[in-house]
Amino acid sequence: MTATGIDDEGSFAQRTLMRKHSIVIAGHRTSVSLEDAFWTALRAIAGRRGVPLARLVAEIDAARGQANLSSAIRVFVLAQAQAQRPGESAASSPP
Repeated sequence: MTATGIDDEGSFAQRTLMRKHSIVIAGHRTSVSLEDAFWTALRAIAGRRGVPLARLVAEIDAARGQANLSSAIRVFVLAQAQAQRPGESAASSPP
């Protein structure tokens, strides 16, 4: 792994691909556009919490206010990652 945290160009490129993901929230089918890395992390968070992915997304949706759902999910995943690394914030991390 390099100092930037990019271990392999192909792997990095794959994780940054934007994909549409379909999900049902409160009985309505919707889709969100997320990079694979965020979708994978979101699924892992749901698994650790022992809740279905749809329920976790519904919770994020209910709390997002006026924010775009895809953006709210990214911020949620980032906050979870930062919470696992006390003392580190996005501002102190290298670009």
